[in-house]
Amino acid sequence: MKKKKQKITNAVLSGLTLLVVLVFSFPFIWMLLASFKTQSQIMSTGQFFVFEPTGKNYASVFGQYDFLIFIWNSFFVAAGSTLGSLLLGLPAAYAIARYRLQGLGLVILVARIIPGITFLIPWFIIFSKLGLVDSFTSLILSHMLVGLPFIIWIMISFFEGLPTEIEEAGLIDGCTRSQVFRRVVLPISGPGIITSSLLSFIFSWNNFMFSIILAGDRTKTLPVAVYNFMSYSEINWGALMAAACIITLPVLIIALLAQRYIVSGLSAGAVKG
Repeated sequence: MKKKKQKITNAVLSGLTLLVVLVFSFPFIWMLLASFKTQSQIMSTGQFFVFEPTGKNYASVFGQYDFLIFIWNSFFVAAGSTLGSLLLGLPAAYAIARYRLQGLGLVILVARIIPGITFLIPWFIIFSKLGLVDSFTSLILSHMLVGLPFIIWIMISFFEGLPTEIEEAGLIDGCTRSQVFRRVVLPISGPGIITSSLLSFIFSWNNFMFSIILAGDRTKTLPVAVYNFMSYSEINWGALMAAACIITLPVLIIALLAQRYIVSGLSAGAVKG
């Protein structure tokens, strides 16, 4: 009797899980199918699954709008902001964790909570005065405004969970504190570093708010470039969906390939912290 109830419970849970997956994956499925449809097919409710696919939308994206440039711009900004956040954030997180700098940790938390739009106007004024609007420098620094506190906050918990005995052994062997950090702490902090850097990269890749204000024709990123498919009189839904798939694909691949590191890094920081 208990086994029968257990089977029924498992079946119900499996059904609910499948339902949730379908609900949350439906927008992506619709987007993917729409990227291979014509404008009329997208508007037709009777051609959701059954239609004659076309590749003209992707040809338009890469041919007419030269999306390869926007892909490179997004990758350059995301990689630059992530690298800069790691270079500054890892030592800061380690210092906060080891020396119990709770006040500085609180400041980082506040910076993480404050909406990025709060800094948008001051950021624009500063970069305008410096002549850095429509430059990769302004985009990288503005994206670091969110990525840096995010990396610090994740890594504080991770560093707090590392055993101090390993670091003390390095100090006894003659290493300085900075050498212990570089040679001992960082090599064993791989999951946390991978998790924080990937999430920071994804944030920068998807960021729209800073890019729409600070980017120009030369530095336009993918989220801003999708405006090319919108006009006053019409929205080119097919090309827009193709562009959305191109934006989503790298993030999806990264998430699938690195999900083991993301889960282990987040769980390690949560449990150990």
